[in-house]
Amino acid sequence: METKKKKRSFPTAFTVLFIILIIASILTYVIPSGRFSRLKYDDQTNEFIITDYKDHVTVEPATQEYLDKLNIQLDLSQFKDGVIKKPLAIPGTYTKISQHPQGITEILKAPVEGVMDTVDIMIFVLILGGIIGLVNKVGAFEAGIAALSKKTKGKEFILVSIIFILTTLGGTTFGLAEETIAFYPILMPIFLVSGFDAITCIAAIYLGSSVGTMFSTVNPFSVVIASNAAGISFTDGLFFRVIALGIASIITLGYIYHYSKKVQNNPEASLTYDNKKEIHDRFLKEYDDEKGSDIIFTNRKKLILLIFSLAFVVLIWGVSSAGWWFEEMSALFLGVAIIIIVLSGLPEKEAINTFISGAADLVGVVLTIGLARSINIVLDHGFVSDTLLHYSINLISGMSGWLFSVTQLFVFSFLGFFIPSSSGLAVLTMPIMAPLADSVGLSREIVINAYNWGQGLMAFITPTGLILVTLEMAGTTFDKWLKFVLPLMGMVGIYAVLMLIINTLV
Repeated sequence: METKKKKRSFPTAFTVLFIILIIASILTYVIPSGRFSRLKYDDQTNEFIITDYKDHVTVEPATQEYLDKLNIQLDLSQFKDGVIKKPLAIPGTYTKISQHPQGITEILKAPVEGVMDTVDIMIFVLILGGIIGLVNKVGAFEAGIAALSKKTKGKEFILVSIIFILTTLGGTTFGLAEETIAFYPILMPIFLVSGFDAITCIAAIYLGSSVGTMFSTVNPFSVVIASNAAGISFTDGLFFRVIALGIASIITLGYIYHYSKKVQNNPEASLTYDNKKEIHDRFLKEYDDEKGSDIIFTNRKKLILLIFSLAFVVLIWGVSSAGWWFEEMSALFLGVAIIIIVLSGLPEKEAINTFISGAADLVGVVLTIGLARSINIVLDHGFVSDTLLHYSINLISGMSGWLFSVTQLFVFSFLGFFIPSSSGLAVLTMPIMAPLADSVGLSREIVINAYNWGQGLMAFITPTGLILVTLEMAGTTFDKWLKFVLPLMGMVGIYAVLMLIINTLV
């Protein structure tokens, strides 16, 4: 009697991240440890605080002459005006230090530290989960989806285009990224009822914000801080970046359209077809397609959905204009949760239990966030990031013209894996990388574009970034995402290289 072979499934986000954590630990044994000295401005005393590779601290008067002495080609006013807040790597100060390998103990401690380091994001996600549970309990999502599906019949891709354009604009203007985690519970059911699969929803949201962030125009967390750290205005090359963003958006949206149409014509072509039921059970457990037309969209349900939707408008305003971060965003959604509890008409005990149950549904997501952060903690404690930057500088030195700019793009893609923070990578690298452009007769804006496009391209798949958290939220595995996004990543990568070459020649 033949036994049926069990189909092997791709590991979960937890397993993928833990494997990468182990690889990161191995790298701390292989890559030499090293550090740059760093300079930070103290606005209380008007002094520079310099920390060397041994963590020895010296203090110097904050003068332009001292910056020139350190070969930091920045204006003193950028420090005094608060434009540059993070410590800068001082050119020419890289020093090898004793190896700091991260062993089994450090591997086991890193996820705990990762959770502690990202607790603000976790609280935000848990509160969001609680709200989703409440909105589902009162049937507001079910009624809203039924009403929307009637209105979008036959023009479903307009929804994809609108979401993609909005998230792209958010990415290019204020670095919309982690905030998109909040969009999946509300948008995934709408996409599924409209005939799209989970990958299409992820693509519209995640690729929208990723393409916008990659081809940033005025994003303060990437292009602005990088330009400031490079000693130029962020408006230098702005028109070229706007054109680059427009074309990249068309390429990406066209790719999503081609995939979504293929899935709508043949559902079995979906990369998530084998776990379609699981995804539908997760996001449409309260929705019955057959009784959709009979669901009454009451004023209570409309008001609850309106308040929930307005919270996102306030969130975007707060992040883009009022300097909000997860503390303020969590407070906003906690307030929304209280309002919805009052409006729901549910008994107090049932409402609270529903909120707690909804939060519990996203525990897997919040643990993924902490585990992703643990990888960077191991690399930071192993002091390998500065070494990789040092090697990268040596690789680029001596190159010229378009080869210099294209190599920088790949270098920033590589560094982006180890330093996923756009502002952190900018402040660490620009004081050293930007002057290299001067030595080969190129504009520093080319280095800014290489940095933006290189790191942004890697963000499509970087497990240490946001993608595995996103996939966990959407109930999809990494292998399915790779099958979808790698061809697009190749196209966008070739396009970025061509635009960089054009930027070098004009």
